[in-house]
Amino acid sequence: MAPRNNDVRIRAAWRALASDDDGEGWRTIPIELDGECLLLAGRHFPGNEEAILVGFGKVPMPPANRLPQGHGFRVEKVEHNLLGDDHAWLSLSRQQGGSLDMFAMMAGDIVGMLEAYAQAGQERLFQLFLSRIRAWQDFMERDGDGILTAEAEVGLCGELLVLRDILEARLPAAITLENWDGPLRGLHDFLMGTGAIEVKTTVGAKGFPAVISSLEQLDESIRQPLFIAGVRLFVDASGKTLPEFTAELRSLLHHDPVALAIFECRLLQAGLLEKFAHRYTRRFLHARTVVLPVDEKFPKLTHGNVSIAIRKAWYELDLDLTDTTDIGLRQAIEQLTGT
Repeated sequence: MAPRNNDVRIRAAWRALASDDDGEGWRTIPIELDGECLLLAGRHFPGNEEAILVGFGKVPMPPANRLPQGHGFRVEKVEHNLLGDDHAWLSLSRQQGGSLDMFAMMAGDIVGMLEAYAQAGQERLFQLFLSRIRAWQDFMERDGDGILTAEAEVGLCGELLVLRDILEARLPAAITLENWDGPLRGLHDFLMGTGAIEVKTTVGAKGFPAVISSLEQLDESIRQPLFIAGVRLFVDASGKTLPEFTAELRSLLHHDPVALAIFECRLLQAGLLEKFAHRYTRRFLHARTVVLPVDEKFPKLTHGNVSIAIRKAWYELDLDLTDTTDIGLRQAIEQLTGT
């Protein structure tokens, strides 16, 4: 999302602003930005922290305690008398101890987002700005080096395939993506009305092992109707990489910039950074997706069928050994949406 290497030009501006000045306040340099927003690269003294400052044309600002804060960065309102009264300004600043490389990557990504969705209108763009920062907040709370584990890579491919099928069923894209809870580590991957779809993915040739992470995950009394979508993949040279699956979804959403922006946030929240797309080289061939209703006959562990002394459980279920009939995604969607 940063075709002009925004992180590079922002870091160059920060270097130009570096100073041993003992004073207080902002030092800034304007940065060219395609669109109606204004952008400054800045440093705040006396801490000398790197920042970007974004000016939005007269949008209502949330209270300070509702602005996102994360590992290594903070978001703050900037006083009007500093930069004039015709824009509402927010600063995104690196906190001392926060990684400069990660913060520069974040700043460049957000600038790219502001340019990519410049035509969305000021208020919507402001909301996308906050959402993107919150997505980075979620990303930075994840463990690891910015690369998905092999298991998480497979799981995300499965969710993307189910997401594609849901969108091709012509459900509202923005609402569907808002309710894609898998990247948010929700109890279920897709929420629809009072029900949900939980996606399980395997690359194994024998059996279909599905890890159930809690006593709540297959409890149909929590969300109903409830379905498991079992996605079987094979590692095969004729298949697609994870970035290629994401590119398919971007193509499907290209006509809806709001939905596309939400999709990009969800990918980041899932732990997928575009900068590291070249690291995902495994190719997956989609063999089949089965959709199984979770009802009182479905084999599962829940609070209602285990001893009260059992407070938590993690177990593995073989979907191939259940007696449940595959009803297909379209029928499941009809039950979930009442259409």
